[in-house]
Amino acid sequence: MWRLPFFEALSDARRVLIAGAGGGFDVYAGLPLALSLLGAGRTVHFGSLSIVNLHALDKTVWREPGVASITADTVGPEDYFPERTLARWLARHHLPATVHAFPRTGVRPLRAAYRRLAKRLDLDAIILVDGGTDILMRGDEAALGTPVEDATSLAAVAGTPVPTRLVASIGFGVDAYHGINHVQVLENLAALDRDGHYLGAFTVPSHGREAALYRDAVEHARAGTPGRSSIVNGQIAAALTGACGDVPLDGRTAGTPLFVNPLMAMYFTVDLPGLAARSLYLDRIRGTDDMLQVSHLIERFRDEIDPRPRVPFPH
Repeated sequence: MWRLPFFEALSDARRVLIAGAGGGFDVYAGLPLALSLLGAGRTVHFGSLSIVNLHALDKTVWREPGVASITADTVGPEDYFPERTLARWLARHHLPATVHAFPRTGVRPLRAAYRRLAKRLDLDAIILVDGGTDILMRGDEAALGTPVEDATSLAAVAGTPVPTRLVASIGFGVDAYHGINHVQVLENLAALDRDGHYLGAFTVPSHGREAALYRDAVEHARAGTPGRSSIVNGQIAAALTGACGDVPLDGRTAGTPLFVNPLMAMYFTVDLPGLAARSLYLDRIRGTDDMLQVSHLIERFRDEIDPRPRVPFPH
């Protein structure tokens, strides 16, 4: 019990990519892990599936096809650019300050980009991070949340030959806003456990260095992205202050009650190939070239099945 399977899986990894699965500010959800690994002497890189139109940036950001290297000095949109916002915060704290950004594409080009980046950085491990739990959906749940980006990233990394590939989900409960039934999240984790793919759960210590820096990064992003800050990371950061209940966040959640709670500060971790193998539709999207195709194929799959009925939480 003293040795968590997740960290055991990373014991030999010296060069690790922390990548946001769902785009936008998802990469921020990996900051506590990144800070912990950096403190242990590992080399950490950051990746993000970007919502920004990266092709409008200066062509010098493209070190290779499909991967834009975003730094604190990258010229781009001023109102919303999570990757540059993160790079600026990292530079301020004298941390590795390049964020490798992937355009929103289908699985085939994203997989090729991950492979090129993994080769250039000589990666030992990729940790795909989700702010929320919809990456843990297999496809037949009552609702899938916002699966398109997460599923595309999952399929792309599943096809990337790196020794260790993991998924870390933090923010249990935040996806209720998108209809996720969290009893089914727990059912999925139990099924992964039976198959040997669940690597355990652990909390970010709220009084530790990682939590303090993470909260600082989230506040920096909120200040730098007025009106478009991350509700997901805002709730996780609030949970890491000991807050509980309906915590207002930047006015964006007015009229929508929240339930911030300590479970939001916990990582639920799984083996990525094992999670990908349990997906009921991932094989259908592996050959896609753009996200519109991914969306259509997921919708078609949902039309063909009878979803599992929604289950009320019994406690």
